[in-house]
Amino acid sequence: MPKRDRTAYREDEIQAAWVDEAPVLNSTVTLAEYNPRWPSLYEREAARIRSVLGERVVLLEHIGSTSVPGLCAKPIIDVLLVVPDSGDEAAYLPALEAAGYRLVIREPQWHEHRALKGPDTNVNLHVYSPGCAEIERCLTFRDHLRADDSDRELYAHTKRELAARTWKYIQNYADAKNGVVDEILGRAGYRRQREDRDPR
Repeated sequence: MPKRDRTAYREDEIQAAWVDEAPVLNSTVTLAEYNPRWPSLYEREAARIRSVLGERVVLLEHIGSTSVPGLCAKPIIDVLLVVPDSGDEAAYLPALEAAGYRLVIREPQWHEHRALKGPDTNVNLHVYSPGCAEIERCLTFRDHLRADDSDRELYAHTKRELAARTWKYIQNYADAKNGVVDEILGRAGYRRQREDRDPR
């Protein structure tokens, strides 16, 4: 399912991306104030991932709002994992599944993105291949929010405002943030090279 640049996912695209049926939210989004335990939860997951994948880990980073001190967030640890070829599931997925991870999203037409849920902590593990534009985008956004108080507050305000609305899918909430994310990325000096989506 080819993606158009910075457009919201249609319902059929959301359903197609999920390995099983996409979970329906039909509610507001729960945000938590920043928790200083979030980095240690990431470190625990990172150690687990490195222990099962070893040298297959090209890059491993804490991303998303839980990686930005002081920022409110859905209490879900987002992890960026880069492997030699995210489309080659046989090279990494069985090892992650044996450690308790579960594949929930498969997007071969969008950067060969894969997403897994963690075994015992609320984790979103995002898997990409080297050179994917989404890697730089996520890290640029995270690093800028860590350093810029005003943009961090702008993003937090936007998130709270959007989270108070009712959304059918959590992806709809993520897509609604595209405008402010693009605005912040522009100030961070990021220049979009390919189709990309909200780093959540």
